[in-house]
Amino acid sequence: MDILGYFSALIMGLSLGLIGGGGSILTVPILVYLFSQNPLVATTGSLFVVGSTALVGAITNALKRMVDFKTGLLFALPSFAGVFVARRFILPNLPDVLYVGHGIVLTKALLVMGAFAILMVLASRAMIRSGSSTASLNPHDPAAKASLLVIIGSGFLVGITTGFVGAGGGFLIIPALVILLKLPMKMAVGTSLAIIAANSFFGFAISANTQPLDWRVLSIITTIGAVGIFVGQALAASINEKSLKKGFGYFVLLVGSLVLVDQIMKLY
Repeated sequence: MDILGYFSALIMGLSLGLIGGGGSILTVPILVYLFSQNPLVATTGSLFVVGSTALVGAITNALKRMVDFKTGLLFALPSFAGVFVARRFILPNLPDVLYVGHGIVLTKALLVMGAFAILMVLASRAMIRSGSSTASLNPHDPAAKASLLVIIGSGFLVGITTGFVGAGGGFLIIPALVILLKLPMKMAVGTSLAIIAANSFFGFAISANTQPLDWRVLSIITTIGAVGIFVGQALAASINEKSLKKGFGYFVLLVGSLVLVDQIMKLY
């Protein structure tokens, strides 16, 4: 299982390097199913792994001037607030079992993952339908200002997601950057990695002392994931931007649909 887990870690890194997201979606299942970790411990460990690998990708993209720091900061600040609210207030106060009746048992974990899957499906549809325009919005245009407000709200939502399930939120960040701020896909990927790194490390800092972490496994997975980042970035350079955008959308749609079906089956 360890060998399969390490190979999956390489795929996780490839995902982050190629599409700027999806890594955290893969990391939690890797830790839970292939390394037999408790889900709560896995979400905390995932924040470290994804944060570290995303940071490697963000630095390499920044050196190529493929990171929009102003947009990244605009996203990161409300994201931090979302992470804090989720980890310190909302999540701890939800009961473990929310509803029992009619043959259904709705737990806190099922609610969180179900909502997570629905958000993934909605984000994927937006990406698939998005146009091919990559022009930047004029910041003095009223439409641009409205979009900035939506970006701040999206940042908070990404933070909530990160706090709940240990996900970096790339599947939400990429559509917002491409569709609302009209960033080119490859610029959005670099900026997304920077935001994911900041979000993940912030979430990890809040929760690290509350969970017994296996640092040997986390270190190995992080190293392999970083290698995957470089390979993914090399492959991305030869892929058409429009194809990359649609491919990302279909990838998120597939994963989101599988997660949603799995959560529905667990209700009974």
